[in-house]
Amino acid sequence: MTPTLLYLVTPIVEDPAGFAPTLRAAMRDGTAAAVLLRLPLREERLLINHVKALAPIAQEAGAALVVAVEGRGGAETMAIDLGRVATRGGADGAHARDLAEARFLRERLESDRVVGVGGLKTRHDAMTAGEIGVDYVLFGEPRADGSLPALETVLERAAWWAEIFEPPCVAFAPSLDAVPALARTGAEFVALGEAAFADTAGPADALARARAMLDAADAERARRAAEDGS
Repeated sequence: MTPTLLYLVTPIVEDPAGFAPTLRAAMRDGTAAAVLLRLPLREERLLINHVKALAPIAQEAGAALVVAVEGRGGAETMAIDLGRVATRGGADGAHARDLAEARFLRERLESDRVVGVGGLKTRHDAMTAGEIGVDYVLFGEPRADGSLPALETVLERAAWWAEIFEPPCVAFAPSLDAVPALARTGAEFVALGEAAFADTAGPADALARARAMLDAADAERARRAAEDGS
């Protein structure tokens, strides 16, 4: 049984120079396996420079960095080539906010670049994402207005996906308290966003506590699997 991995979701980063120390602190112990860098809707060249400034911090800590641009839709989605932002910025991949963007990115990016997708409202949407060939699906991330889906919905959707489908699943934790339950779904990744960055002890400490929770949940799953097989 492979360990459940941590996926760190940044706030929307307007000022990469100002955010760099925060990201560096979060990556201090190399606990996160991947980072989703959320960027505002800006001119493409500026976004590329943002990625260039921050991607090495995650990558030097052993994490893959994927990039998403918030506030996109309709003509704006095609006005910025997110695939080009990712590749020219040196990111490991790109994160789509809907199926149309996921399809565009999968066609645009080579297979060595990660394409993930969130914003999946139904099981059918998730299955369509799998057919597109994305490298992971994300359930439970904040909506455009900042609200979150019900945790029960995320637990159900992650458990369903992890049991049936091959591409990895990322389950977003609204708080550290939700980490053990999400790990028990069998999701390959548990994501932390505001719960890590707003933690009073700092993001690295929050990630360390989440890692300990995941280790405990993984050990319990392994024990139960061994008992079921005996």
